[in-house]
Formats: sequence, C-alpha cells, structure tokens
Amino acid sequence: MSALSERPENPVVGVPEPHESAVGHVTGTALYTDDIAARGDALSAWPVQAPHAHALITGMRFEKALQVPGVVRVLTADDVPGINDAGVKNDEPLFPTEVMYYGHPVCWVLGESQEAARLGAAVVEVDYDPLPSLVTVRDAIEAESFQGPQRLTRRGDADAALASAPHVFEGVTEFSGQEHFYLETMASLAYYDEGGTLYVQAGTQHPSETQEIVAHVLGLSNNEVAVQCIRMGGGFGGKEMQPHGLAAIAAIGTKLTGRPVRLRLNRTQDMTITGKRHGFHVSWSVGFSDEGKILGLKATLTADGGWSLDLSEAVLGRALCHLDNAYWIPDIEALGRISKTNKTSQTAFRGFGGPQGVFVIEDIMGRCAPELGIDPAELRRRNFYVAGQDTPYGQPVRHAERMHEIWDQVLENANFTERSTEIAAFNAAHPHAKRALAVTPIKFGISFNVAAFNQAGALVLVYKDGSVLINHGGTEMGQGLHTKMIQVAATALGVPRSAVRLAPTRTDKVPNTSATAASTGADLNGGAVKNACEQIRDRMAGVAATMLRTSPNDVRFSHGEVTALGQHDSVTFNDVAKEAYLQRVQLSASGYYRTEGLHWDSEAWFGSPFKYFAYGAAATEVEVDGFTGAYRIRRVDIVHDVGDSLSPIIDIGQVEGGFVQGMGWLTLEDLRWDSSDGPGRGRLLTQAASTYKLPSFSEMPEEFNVTLYDRAHEDGVVYGSKAVGEPPLMLAFSAREALRQAAASFGPAGATRELASPATPENVFWALQQAAARGVDMPNDAATAPEPSLAGS
Repeated sequence: MSALSERPENPVVGVPEPHESAVGHVTGTALYTDDIAARGDALSAWPVQAPHAHALITGMRFEKALQVPGVVRVLTADDVPGINDAGVKNDEPLFPTEVMYYGHPVCWVLGESQEAARLGAAVVEVDYDPLPSLVTVRDAIEAESFQGPQRLTRRGDADAALASAPHVFEGVTEFSGQEHFYLETMASLAYYDEGGTLYVQAGTQHPSETQEIVAHVLGLSNNEVAVQCIRMGGGFGGKEMQPHGLAAIAAIGTKLTGRPVRLRLNRTQDMTITGKRHGFHVSWSVGFSDEGKILGLKATLTADGGWSLDLSEAVLGRALCHLDNAYWIPDIEALGRISKTNKTSQTAFRGFGGPQGVFVIEDIMGRCAPELGIDPAELRRRNFYVAGQDTPYGQPVRHAERMHEIWDQVLENANFTERSTEIAAFNAAHPHAKRALAVTPIKFGISFNVAAFNQAGALVLVYKDGSVLINHGGTEMGQGLHTKMIQVAATALGVPRSAVRLAPTRTDKVPNTSATAASTGADLNGGAVKNACEQIRDRMAGVAATMLRTSPNDVRFSHGEVTALGQHDSVTFNDVAKEAYLQRVQLSASGYYRTEGLHWDSEAWFGSPFKYFAYGAAATEVEVDGFTGAYRIRRVDIVHDVGDSLSPIIDIGQVEGGFVQGMGWLTLEDLRWDSSDGPGRGRLLTQAASTYKLPSFSEMPEEFNVTLYDRAHEDGVVYGSKAVGEPPLMLAFSAREALRQAAASFGPAGATRELASPATPENVFWALQQAAARGVDMPNDAATAPEPSLAGS
C-alpha cells in the first residue's frame, strides 16, 4: 500500500460528515459572486445579442444608448487594450465582426443599474449582412464543415472482423446535447484594489485560466490579475471555459471607468449565450458471434462543436476512449471529427464526452440483443472485460474483476431474477401498461486527457493556537470538494474537523491550478493538501519528540492529541503548535501533487491516459402507459465503486445526483434550435424552464437504493479513494434501456428496439406504437405512427 493511499488510525476521512456550507446554503447566508456585487456601487453590464445565426456586422451606432439615463458606456472591440479573444484556440473573438450564432453578443452596455443597461442595449443599432448558416450536425456533415483535427482509434482489423462475423448490424445513433442549467447563472465582478491589482470575483471552475484570459485581453501580466471563486451555484463543466470572456468584459469595464463592474446573465441570456453538452451523430457497423460476443466495431463519430473549438477536441477524445465502456472489442476502428455549426460553442459537461461514447455502445447493445435472441443483461455480461485485456488505445484494464463483482451485487440487491419474472406476469396481464427492468454497467477513466493538467497545489497554515487554515486550487460548486479537503487535512494533521477552516480559492494563494473538472478535484487537490500537511506534521513531530522525550519517528497525531509509542503521556496539538512557534519552526507549507503513471500519444492514439477506472452498475425499473407514452421510474438500485470513500454522505449524494442528471439528459431534456429558413433560423427554442424540461421531484425514482462497493481500496490515490463526480451520470443508461424494453413489450418478442433520443414520453409513445404495429392491438391507430423524431434538429 502506498503512503499516499494509507490511512492512519481513527481518520477523519471516511466519516459521514455534512457539507461544509450546508448551513449557509439552507439559511441563505452563503455568499455567491453576485451577492458580493450587489453590496457595492458596481456598474452592470448587459449584452446586445445578434438576431441572426450567421451574419457580417456592417455598422453599429450607440448614440441613442448613451442618451438613456443611467447608461455610462458601450463596450466595443475598440475598447480592448490587449487581445480581442476569449478562448485558448484564437477562434473566439470577444467582440466579433462576424456573428456566428443566434444570440451572439456583439457589444455590451454599462449602466448604473441592470435596468439602465438593459434599456440602453435595446436602442443600440447594429447593421447585419446575413450569411448562410448550418444549424444541424447533418447540415454540417453534408457541407463538410469541420474544425480541429480528426482522430482515429484502431485495433486489429475491423473490416475483416465484420466480413467474417455471423451477425452484422448497421445503424445510426443520434442524440442531442444538454443544458447545464446550474442554479447560479454566469456571474463576475471586477474592481481594482488599493494596490492596483485587478481583482476578479467569478463563478469559474478554472480560476487560473480566467486569470490568463483576463490578463491577455487587457494586455496585463498574470501577476496583475487576481481571481477568486468563493463558491458556485452549480457548474457541471459549463463554468470551465465559458466564464473567462464574461469576466474579461467586466474587467474591461473596470479598466475604462475605474469603477467596479458586475456581469450577471439572466436565465435566457445564459441559455442562449453559453455552450451545452455536445450532441453527436454516429454511424456504426457491429459484428457478433453466435454466442453474442462482439467481434468487431466500425464507427464514425461526429460531434456538434458549435461555432468554435472550445474544449471539443478533448471531449471528442474522451468519447473515443469510452466507446468500449465495459466491453472487450477485439477489432475496432472509430473515426472522430468535430462539426462546425452556427450554434453556441459546445463545451464541457459532466462526463466530458464519456457519456457520448458510452451512449453509442449501449445503444448498440440494446438494439442488437433481441435480434441475437439474447437477454440484454446477459449480452452485456458476456462481453465484459476480464483480467489481462487492454482497451482499444492500449491501457490495461486493472481490476476488471470489480465489474463482474459489482454486476453480481447489483443483480442480487435488485432481486433481478425474481422481479423480472414478476414483470413478465404484469405485462401479460396488462395490455395498456408495461414494465421493464434493465441493468447497465459503467467503466470510466479518471484523469485529464492532457497530462500537464494532472497537477495541483495547496497552501496550509497552522497558527500558534493550533487552528488550521487550508487553501487549495480546486473550486466548490456544490459537489463537496471543500468538505473532503477539510477531512483530508484533519486526517493528515491528526486534528478534529472542527480545527480546520478553508479559505476561498484564489490565484494569488495557489497559482497555476488546473480546472476543477474531469472528476479529479479530490484526487489532485487532496494529494496536494495531504503533502502540505505532512510537511508541517513532520516538523511538528520533531518539536513533540522533545516535549515527550522520544524519537520523532515514534510520534503520533490523532484527534488533537500527540502521543509517543509505548507511552501514556500526551500533549495537545495546540501545545505543540505553540512550542513550534517559540522554537521558530515553520508552521506553513506549500503542497504539491502530480498524478504519476500517465503517458499518452495523441497522434498514435495510444497509451495510458487514466490513473484508474471507476466501475459501477445500475438496475432501473420503469412503467410505461400505452395510451400516452408517459412513464415513471419505479425503482433504482446502484452499486458504485468510489474506492475507500473520503466522505460517504458526499459520495452517495454525488451518485444520486449524477444518476438523476444523466436520466434528465437521456429521457427528458430536449434542446431544440429553429432549423427553418425563416427569420428565426438558429434561434434556441428551449431557452427557459417552461420549454426545457428538467428532472423534478415527480421524476425521482419511487425507490432509490445506492450502495458503495466495498473491497475497493485504490492504491496510489489520496487515502485510497476514487473519483465520484462524473461516472455515476452514466448509470442512467439503465433507465433509457428500461424504457426501450418497456416500449418493445407492446409488440412481439425479438424485434429490433429503436428509441429516439431523448426518450421523452412523446418518443416512447412513437416507439411503443411501432412495436404494437408489429402484432399487438392498441387503442390507437398504430399504422399512422410517425417515425421517431431526431433530437436536436
């Protein structure tokens, strides 16, 4: 067992602890970016958004705006002192000359209030020369509109495997994106402190990159800009890249006016300006043996990148790396490419391409199982990785046996066999309502695709009264990272949790941080916090050894007491801290961690990009109404591998939340853009909660059982834990597969079961109508059922 993963006696990690901001959340005392902005005399920024999907800007007049009471200034490209670009690929002009999507901000109005800025923006006059636009992925494919490099993952000879396979199936899998819909919309506040530092408070998952973008837009050095993130009201990846340009707008306003500037998007602005999860168009061919083993797979994955690259290359890469999910595919060839469309620039979203890759193989399994005459659960089990096998990109699948153990455990917990029999009896007795129980696995790789991002820093301070303050580079968006870091520090120093406080994330305390993303927050920052604490503890051990008349190697720290092996005497941590100060022993340390064992060749598409794999499985039961396609989730059983949990309550909450968010994407949330040739072409039609359906209490499973897999210690990771943020989202495929099976139950057995995405009640209704048309009388005219709709068109 490595020193990093080893736990001392009586650790604070592993103890069920409440979220560190829980009281603040429920009492309303927890501060967010705009709470701070609202307390001062900050100007407000408001965008002027373009009413075209694609157009050249030929003129702009804002004299009328300046006549609106309370309007102070209109920001345009002429006001940018540095580089007019908000991205990292030099393809995202902050003030564009060419409109690239409907709602693209072309300038910003500063006002004494949001209302003044809004009224000013309404009278800014902009002349446009409309250009042809591409709204759907199919449009882009037909026009050969692509951006960024194409990638290919290949092993063996997929063509030969398909040519010799006894069972070959072909298909197209399409699915739309997903709106982040974090509770707190994008918000930033910029002002100068008394020392001339440009201070930016922002809701950002990547403060260091916000710092860099603000600096280069303003023509400053990084050390002239300080970015702080107290907390976010949700992020889910949507605040990894896209807050940077918005923070830069506020910063430009501050530089030009000398006053604080706040920028807070309302919900409609947030939804029409910011990126979404990438939708995909995938064509595939797959070959199976008579026993149901996958022999070969050939696929072309086209991601909807929107108008600029953003993080699309990395998202596509992760999709290709998760196309196998938990299954051994001996011969495979998958081409990945990114389309360029006139829509918002799609970006990171929980799972970061992994869910899109998993979607493809799970859709294949669900479609092909009845054609093969094999139960879908059994087809999946037969294709699991076993010890000694590698992924298509060459990484050994360590702990492959965990997938088998988790699968057996979830089937047992869910009483899968008995309930399947009961469901068959129910379906036989109910012609207009059907139930189904489906189970799906997940194998998800943890680490950033780019090796350099797998590092973190921390600053830990022990005061002479024994109290502890920690700073780390991760950001808190409700996921409980700060809670875990407090538990890690308390464990490493041997003090109670109550002795540790956490300071807001700031770039002038911990520099050059990576984004809180890719489920790496606890792994990276936990390693750095532990490293800093151990430096301090080792110094304090020398002081305590003198006090206890023992060797430093025999000193032990636990729950605020410091003892020596073989002695009954003890001193308090507080006393040792005070004595260390008197002896002039340093009580602060800068910690650092880098993930070891990673290597990746992106050109050859080969290596070991992930530190480890997280495993899980979920069994979901649904009931579908044959008259409407409406459904309810009756029961969910999950077994998930989080290693040795750092904080069980936090981890169970992440599993539950991830599953529900994944269920929303797969079954409810339907992004729609106007693809007509009318004046609204390219407009996001689902730009509010009234038109974009989110999971609510009524969609929650009636019974929801989550079990954390034991015997799960992960060596080489902080206190033996594993990431939990993203992997559980993909457990929700069990809900989609259950809906597929329930809809098919309205027809004869053995038919291919297609289900459009998202599996809304409408799409479930068309699927069951088509199933019924194959042989079962239904109360509606099945012959008139339309083809399933294509999501995102």
